[in-house]
Parts: sequence; C-alpha cells; structure tokens
Amino acid sequence: MHPPASPATATSDDFPLSRGHLLAMISAIMALTAVAIDLMLPAFDEIRDTFGLRDGSADTGRVVTYFFFGLAVAHLAYGPLTDRFGRKRVLYLGMTIYVIGAIGSAVAPTFGLLLASRFVWGVGAAGARVVATAIVRDRFEGEVMAKAMSQIMAVFVLVPVFAPALGAGIVAVLPWQAAFWFCVLFAAAVGFWSLRMPETLDPERRRPLSVGSTGRGFVEVARTRVTGGYTIASVFLQGIMTVYLATSEAVISDIFGRRGQFPVIFGAVAAGFGLAALVNGRLVQRFGVDRVVAGGFAWMVSLSALLVVETLGSGEPDFWLFMPTLALLLASFMFLMPNLNSAAMDPVGHLAGTASALTGAVRLAGGAALGTVISSQVTDSVRPFAVGISVMVGAAGLTVLIVRLRERRRTRGVATPVGAATPTVLATQR
Repeated sequence: MHPPASPATATSDDFPLSRGHLLAMISAIMALTAVAIDLMLPAFDEIRDTFGLRDGSADTGRVVTYFFFGLAVAHLAYGPLTDRFGRKRVLYLGMTIYVIGAIGSAVAPTFGLLLASRFVWGVGAAGARVVATAIVRDRFEGEVMAKAMSQIMAVFVLVPVFAPALGAGIVAVLPWQAAFWFCVLFAAAVGFWSLRMPETLDPERRRPLSVGSTGRGFVEVARTRVTGGYTIASVFLQGIMTVYLATSEAVISDIFGRRGQFPVIFGAVAAGFGLAALVNGRLVQRFGVDRVVAGGFAWMVSLSALLVVETLGSGEPDFWLFMPTLALLLASFMFLMPNLNSAAMDPVGHLAGTASALTGAVRLAGGAALGTVISSQVTDSVRPFAVGISVMVGAAGLTVLIVRLRERRRTRGVATPVGAATPTVLATQR
C-alpha cells in the first residue's frame, strides 16, 4: 500500500505562491491548449482557400482532431517523465515542442504538412496538460482538488470566449498564419511567468524511469476501478467536446448561415462554460462530487434528447431553439468532466504524473476518434451532430452508473470502525 500524499504538499505555509496565484498560473498553462484550438477557428475559410479545399469542406476539422491525437499520444510519455524528473523540466520540454509545432504550422506549404505540424503541436501541448494536472494533485486532494479544478476551468474557459474574436481580428488584417504566430508569443509569455513556480514534486516521491516501473504504474492505474471507469466515461464526454470544436465553424457559418456572427456565438457558448465552472465549484463544496455528477448527467441526458427532437423533420431546426439547447448542454459538461477527472485521480495520488498521463491519453485519443467519425458526417444537416452527442451522453452516463453500482456492491456490509472518519470527512480534511 502506498503512503498518502505528504501533508506538506497540500497545506504547506512556506509555499512561495498564494493559492490564487498558483491557480491562475496553472490556468494559463492549461490555456495553451485552448489557444491552439480556438484562435484559429475563424481562419478555416482562409485555410480552405490556401490549400485548395472546397467551400465548407469538413477536412478543416482535422486541424482540430490531429492536434488532439498528438495531445493524446504524448501523454503516455510525459507522465513517467514528470514523475521521474519533476514537473518543471517536463513543462519546459513540452513548451519547446509546442513552439516548434506552432511555427511548423505557420510555415507549412501543404495541408498534409499543416496536419503533421498540428500533431507535433499537440505533442507539445500534452506536456503542459500533464504537468498542470499533476501539480494540482501535488497541492490538493479530495473535494478541495475538485473545487480547485473547477476554478482553473472557470479561468481556462475565458479563452474560448475571446479567442475566436481575437482570431477573427487577426485574420481580418493579417494572413491567417499570424494566428499561429500569436500562439508562439503566448507560450513564451507563460513560460517566463512559470519561472516563479517552485518544483511541487517531493524528491522522495520520484519514481525510477524504466519500462518495468512505468508499466507497473500504468497497470496499477488501469486496475483501479474508479479511475478506469471514470476515465472511460470521460472518453465519451471528450468526444462531445471534440465534435463541437471540429464542427462549430461549419454548423454556425454554413448550416445556419451566420458566418459573421461566429466569434460572438462561439464566445457566448464558452461564457456558459465559465459560469457553470464557477457554480460547479460551489455545488461540489456544498453537496459533494457524487450528487453534482448525478445531477449533471440527468440534466445532460434531458438536453441531448431535446436536441435530437429539435432535428426531427428537415434536420434544420430553428437556430434560436437549437443553439440555446446546445449551449446549456455543453455548459453541463462543466458539472461532469472536472469532477470525474478529480474523482479518477484521487485514488492514485502516489502516481499523479503517470495517472494523469494514462487517463489523459485514453480520454483524448478516444474522444478524438469518436469526434472524427461523427464530425465527418456533419455536412449539410445538424441531425448527425445531435444524434452523435446524444449517444455519447448516454454511454457516459451508463458507464458512471455501472462504476457506482459496483463500488456500492463492493463496500456493502463493510462496517466503519468506531471513531473512524468517513471517506467524505477524510476528503474534506485533506
């Protein structure tokens, strides 16, 4: 049995950054991924023109999905590296690759090389994501960690609110490649800021870097029922987000014919994410992760069913019915993903980097695969979009239900010793 995280990593008073400063910095690190996706969505038309793609071609969605594939594959390498060499070294390695991928995307002479560069770009972004999650796990646990992740996500989702408008402004006055160069500058700024952050991995908790040690770590994470089950559920949720990101420009600009309003509409939907993230943090603190997740799924299932009903008939629903329903459904994502990720990481704190890597790789690769399949069907109707989302919502909810029933069956009849703290109390104390 592995020892719990040192109290010093969660409550130390000599940590040089305040809680707010640390969470803001981690939000910026996480935002590297969002900037790499959302800033260029308004440039899809220019990308089609540059590389000779037909008008409204769904091929531009691969600019998003290839990035996610790179993001997923690299997670497996970054996890063991961050548990062996510490968080900061791996962060800077990832940022270096991130910048190389961004520059490669900006100068790519063909669409194929653009996609290859986007894959490399995703490989670099993975380092930032793995390190950010591991740092949160180093410093927080239990429901405190879930609340911290919600606060990070609340800041993180400000990027999709403003990035499309910024990207549209850049594309309006400069070549579309300038959006990629902006990402290079943003990465450099975050890198300089992160120099103020100390290493959060206790030297005594570093793991040897070997095939055997890494394999055992991955096996232990995979065999942890809650971690494995919630990760599978998150694959379907990630698929929903991938489909939306890959098709939002085509759905709003081409199917609904509101090209000029795309940045505003996309930003408004993203604002719902931010509001939901703030509410989620308060609800988790008051009601606990389990009740918030249950309520989130009930809400999401209802909205996904309504979304399908709205597409019956011509497959072209009223914009003012479809988009508000979709916005509410996507906002409910914030009551699920941060909480499921936190709950999945909680039993494997002694393997924070490795666990973050494996769960992240599975979630992103699976979500990208699902997103690629469904987004390729979204051409002149939103019906495949609505049906695909509804199926993934149902699959995620069913997976979580199975995990909870198995855990309830496993713990049924296990008496708590007199004077012992309950799991909820322990989580709160941590």
